[in-house]
Amino acid sequence: MSDQTTDWLGEPSDGERPDPVRAARGHAKPALPRRFYTEAGFSEDADGFRLTLDGRPANTPARNPLQLPSRTLAERVAAEWATQEAVIDPARMPLTRLANTAIDGVTPRMAAVAADLCAYAGTDLLAYRAGDPDRLVAAQAAAWDPILAWARDEFGARVILSEGVMHVAQPADTIQALSAAVTGVTDPFQLTGLHTLTTLTGSLLIALAVLRGRLTPAEAWAAAHVDETFQAAVWGRDAEAEARLETRRTEFEAAAAFVGAGG
Repeated sequence: MSDQTTDWLGEPSDGERPDPVRAARGHAKPALPRRFYTEAGFSEDADGFRLTLDGRPANTPARNPLQLPSRTLAERVAAEWATQEAVIDPARMPLTRLANTAIDGVTPRMAAVAADLCAYAGTDLLAYRAGDPDRLVAAQAAAWDPILAWARDEFGARVILSEGVMHVAQPADTIQALSAAVTGVTDPFQLTGLHTLTTLTGSLLIALAVLRGRLTPAEAWAAAHVDETFQAAVWGRDAEAEARLETRRTEFEAAAAFVGAGG
């Protein structure tokens, strides 16, 4: 083998080429491979920063170079590999999984990913408000109204609000302005992060606010989970639900790192 990562990064036993998106997202549940390297690091060249394992260049599941756009991101990905123990567990490697997705799944289909994101312009979480109780109405307004005001100033996007879950059609110029903001993202790592932030929160506006530096990741997470925070305050916290939320937050923070990593 020319690359020691072949054993787990997508080399099929039957000779078929792996599906990049499926492999990158880790949908299959094979036995976890044993850790086969001593040291994880990265090398720098004109194209960026490539993950190395015992000095050997690493590949993605589709056998593309596992190349990161920034030193900071490369350091964090290498750290994920360094902290693996007896086996390599992709579930504990959110940055690596997103990098694989960006390289194998998003880079060859940027237009399709952007189009999928643009669909959120007409169904953004921030447009759908509770009618009661008053505490929740106030909490949503406090968290979301400043983001809507920013979107008007930043993009000229005017979002029409709806009470409850009834669909409300957004103005065509609003959808066009937000779609233009999405298609203006030409870096696959940033687009991957933007897509993940949007799908995790249901809000393209929150994701764009992170991209443009209007919200920190912590502020964006809080804004996206106003309803959950309110319900927990009223009914108490459920351990199982909290564990699921923490898993999603790990993915969210990884995506936020990608949004800021493009070059």
